[in-house]
Amino acid sequence: MIKLYGAALSNYFNIVKHNLLEKGVAFEEVMVRPNKEPATLAKSPMGKIPFIETEQGSLAESAAILDYLEERFPQPAMYPNDPFQRAKARELMRMVELYIAGPSHRHAMEVFFGAPRSQSAYAEVKPQVELGVQALARLVHFGPFVQGATFGNADICLFHNINSARAIMLAVYQWDILSAVPGLEQCLAAIGARPTTKTLVAAMEAARAAMLAQQH
Repeated sequence: MIKLYGAALSNYFNIVKHNLLEKGVAFEEVMVRPNKEPATLAKSPMGKIPFIETEQGSLAESAAILDYLEERFPQPAMYPNDPFQRAKARELMRMVELYIAGPSHRHAMEVFFGAPRSQSAYAEVKPQVELGVQALARLVHFGPFVQGATFGNADICLFHNINSARAIMLAVYQWDILSAVPGLEQCLAAIGARPTTKTLVAAMEAARAAMLAQQH
């Protein structure tokens, strides 16, 4: 059985978990935070999450894990059959990660753990995320999902990365990403209505409540 390592509030962990749930693959969750312990570095060379453990060995980086799962468990398919459309899905996934989620996470310690605000991040992040959101608006044509009527990995990545970035940008700048991309709110609602998404969101909310209880 596959073991999935990570933390329930990590958007990257939840991207992989969401894929496993959609594919109906049996897996075991092992809760671990990013760290540099030898046991973790042996499975995830940078000490990052998520990573998985298989019968053949371990694998890190969410994009590599998603591709492995697609090849090992091809049904249901989470990428389009057409090579160009499959590449377009990966293009969107990469753009959202690099240009929206990535920059916004410079404020993650402030928003989620109460760390002091970085003034350099405050000045730099919003313009970077705005460029990423503008690029997203040019790229997508919802119907209701990212690539039409068929749900896939692009939707999973969009859902978790946008919701994470949106929470951060609202908290720091009082700016809602959804207002800048027509159809994005409806797409996220369609993804959120799926049974797998509801299961995952419930687990995230339980983990968030437990974290807040520990803080108080």
